[in-house]
Amino acid sequence: MAPKPTPTPATTDNQLADRIRAAMLASGLTRYQLSQQTGVSQAVLGRFASGKRDLTLSTASRLVPALGLKLETTTKRRPKA
Repeated sequence: MAPKPTPTPATTDNQLADRIRAAMLASGLTRYQLSQQTGVSQAVLGRFASGKRDLTLSTASRLVPALGLKLETTTKRRPKA
């Protein structure tokens, strides 16, 4: 069996949103099921899925585990002026 490739990190909000949208489709879950598992309303899921709503960190943190994904964040210090 071939080793599972290491995913590359999403470095922009759009990349993260695109990955979550793809995972939503691949999961086979209905919006109702995903809403029940995450507490995110079906309306928010629909607007996000269609690109009419931006992804918030709060929403992402609820969707990611339900979709079998992992969310990691890093912070960097700003250079002193």
